[in-house]
Amino acid sequence: MGVVTTFDPVAEHGRTRAAVADAIGRLVELMDGTGDLEAPSGLPGWSVGDVGAHLAAVYLAYGAAVTGDEVIDWDAVPVGREATFGERVTAVNALSLGLVAGQERKRLGALLAERGESFLRVSAGLAPGTPVPMPWYGPGRSVPLAAATGLMLSETLVHGLDIARGTRRPWTISPEDASLVIGQALVTVMPLALDTEKAKGVRIAFDLVVEGGPRLAVVVEDGAATVTRDAGPRPYDCRITAAPSAFLLVAFGRMPLWKAVALGRMWAGGRKPWLGMRLNKLISAP
Repeated sequence: MGVVTTFDPVAEHGRTRAAVADAIGRLVELMDGTGDLEAPSGLPGWSVGDVGAHLAAVYLAYGAAVTGDEVIDWDAVPVGREATFGERVTAVNALSLGLVAGQERKRLGALLAERGESFLRVSAGLAPGTPVPMPWYGPGRSVPLAAATGLMLSETLVHGLDIARGTRRPWTISPEDASLVIGQALVTVMPLALDTEKAKGVRIAFDLVVEGGPRLAVVVEDGAATVTRDAGPRPYDCRITAAPSAFLLVAFGRMPLWKAVALGRMWAGGRKPWLGMRLNKLISAP
């Protein structure tokens, strides 16, 4: 069953904010050192400039969500109210590319610095549980500020990697930063990202053990999912143990699951270890 641990949400949120500030600083240096914005990035179909523009739009949206400013017309996103999580994310990503164009693309580093700092400034002093509207996830949807801050960190880390892969420059995602994303953001986002069609009739309880990081109970039951941090003892069907950076890259589609397994950075155990392969199929990449 394992030992139940606890964490300090205020302290962890503070560490996440510090990690966001550090990652944005590294991202700006990476962006400013990029000579060709039209070069292909590590994200298929997107140029390095596209990734930077997307991030600039993300930073703007997150900052505006905290302040309540309506800087983006989310009703313009071409999806219906019943759209799936994946369909919404795809549509919003496509919209984001057009929000930063022309002369703004020539100053992406400065724009990222300004908007990233703005998010940290407007959210400073707010409690980790403060609701932050996220209409791009669905009408009336909101997440705690802790999750929004963790998502800011995940966007910066993962897309920084996309830019670095395209420009053949180094980029690191530390185990500490990856653990913060998992504990702060994925606890909230994973239930939203469940493929409800694939999850119909499914009943599986996963014990997700992140090495040096959080331990999550991920329970999929009849088309819905719950993710609980520091859950009390209960029977599990499958235990997944993962290095934090590897789990983050697999979750966001930047590393194939087979590679993480082959490298010994993820493995399954418990009563039904073969069910470990299903988690990545039931919950899509954010």
